[in-house]
Amino acid sequence: MPKKSSKKEFTFEEAVTELEEIVVSMEEDQLPLQVLIDKFERGAKLHKDCETFLISAKKRLEVIANDVTEKPADSPPQSLSNDDDEIRLF
Repeated sequence: MPKKSSKKEFTFEEAVTELEEIVVSMEEDQLPLQVLIDKFERGAKLHKDCETFLISAKKRLEVIANDVTEKPADSPPQSLSNDDDEIRLF
């Protein structure tokens, strides 16, 4: 029987919310040193996870943008007219 993972997968928004809560808690509460260290460790993990997610999202957006701006290989070339009376915007 396969073992179930005890780690919960967070969405980016959930991770940011938890990270914000950790920061507020560390700033406002008088916590024992060990609790502060534990919260810092959790915050560092969440920060890394958020950064990884953002890097991945950026790469995906770049791929999408490149796909949209590339011309299909089988499209005919645009006619380049030397007509001076013609106004071209692009």
